[in-house]
Amino acid sequence: MDTLANLEITLKRSLIGRPQNQHKIIKALGLGKVNSSVIRPDNEAVRGAIKHVDHLVEVKEVN
Repeated sequence: MDTLANLEITLKRSLIGRPQNQHKIIKALGLGKVNSSVIRPDNEAVRGAIKHVDHLVEVKEVN
């Protein structure tokens, strides 16, 4: 894993009707509205959070 790599995470689906833990994970990642994006470091914690909400987000590697 490259320590300089970052991940661009974009919320692609609405949180309406989703369990509360998924709401908390999305908020912890810094996402809010649909199509909002954030850049986060590529590490185990972020990858674990993404794994729980991978059906709601789109992830791209950026430098």
